[in-house]
Amino acid sequence: MAEDLIQKALSTAKDTKAIVIGEDVLDQTGKMFKDLFGDKKALLVADENTFGAAGEEVVASLEEAGVQIIDRMIFPGKPTVYADYDNVSKVREHLKGLDDTVICSIASGTLNDISKLASGELKRPYMNVCTAASVDGYAAYGAAITRDGFKITRECPAPAGLIADLKVIANAPARLTATGYGDLLEKIPAGADWILADRLGVEAIDDYTWSLVQGPLREALSNPAELGSGNPAAIAGLAKGNIMSGLAMQALSSSRPASGAGHQFSHTWEMEGHGLDWEPPLSHGMKVGIGTVASLALWQEFLAMDIDNLDIEKVVAATRPKEEVEARVREYIIDKIEDVAVKHTLSKYLEGDALRERLQTLKDNWADIRESCSKQIISPEQAIEDLKAAGAPYHPEQIKIDWDRFRKTHIQAQMIRPRYTVFDVLVDLGALDSVIEHLFSPEGFWGQHRHPVNEDN
Repeated sequence: MAEDLIQKALSTAKDTKAIVIGEDVLDQTGKMFKDLFGDKKALLVADENTFGAAGEEVVASLEEAGVQIIDRMIFPGKPTVYADYDNVSKVREHLKGLDDTVICSIASGTLNDISKLASGELKRPYMNVCTAASVDGYAAYGAAITRDGFKITRECPAPAGLIADLKVIANAPARLTATGYGDLLEKIPAGADWILADRLGVEAIDDYTWSLVQGPLREALSNPAELGSGNPAAIAGLAKGNIMSGLAMQALSSSRPASGAGHQFSHTWEMEGHGLDWEPPLSHGMKVGIGTVASLALWQEFLAMDIDNLDIEKVVAATRPKEEVEARVREYIIDKIEDVAVKHTLSKYLEGDALRERLQTLKDNWADIRESCSKQIISPEQAIEDLKAAGAPYHPEQIKIDWDRFRKTHIQAQMIRPRYTVFDVLVDLGALDSVIEHLFSPEGFWGQHRHPVNEDN
């Protein structure tokens, strides 16, 4: 099923023209390079770890196909290569000096993103040989890169081709598989966020890109314990699910099919630079996994609300003035992104008749919203169990986010993106603060999960 969906997605992809997934497929690298780039020369980009995993076979395949490898940029294996703009600049400037040359990267998330942005800035295509099931960004447009301590996704084309050898991916370090699971798990509540936005008339669901993500999703997530134990078949399913998510984002030119409120927790911590100076740096997917649990806890609170008896006029009358909303953003958000956060928050702000109409739409469609979103989500307790089984962190303390900071993130995360999610319906209802208060009370979800149990990460 996944292979059929991938081929279907390739027919509509804007940038990616070829994907080969299977066991022992590294020998197809040279043919793909020639098919995509003709007589262009290759600049290999890897680190000592990824080159050790696949480099010699990739080199042999390229040489056999008659591809001239004009140079190699092999970064050290330790310390772990950092996805910052300095490294992008190094690769870009090196590539810039090589005529008729494109990158063939041998990489997981970080070096793939570095190669993607370096190539994109020079308006050159590239291809990647995947070495782990760690990210959903292989086939996605954009690259998550830190500049001046501030990590955001910067626009650039997706790779022209991908080689994913499942034996190589299955042999990747367990932490990379765990981070891929955390990233993919968030597609469950992200789907509910999109259903909500669709039913409220904010952002319609695109059936095609929805199917690319949600179609193979449950199967790809179904064996977390097998992932945790390194089962190759389970890891293969995870890799395919993540590649499908990237293709969906590429097809829609948006991360909406694959990113919701759970990702906004991770984005908040990344913008604050949390874990970027660790060795290895704290991965995106590990933060997203914890954000997924938090998002599902918010969803649980929202779906338990009595919207049928909502007093719309009372909510509208209690709406914070726009000036107070802006002041609150500036209080909670770090200086580097303060103005952008104000812009995003106010773009979602409603008052008066506009808010009245939104709440009436919610009320009129409540039965459908509650039923559809309840079917889409899982419980936060289930997410914890799945993350634990996959060997991924599931509690903020495991990534050194303390209680007060975690609670604060529940407010900040709503402010940093224009995307409509469960955060925003709670803001529209004037209920976000009270929901957070309950979640962190002794009887609330986080009050009952104050600390991780049986921690083994």
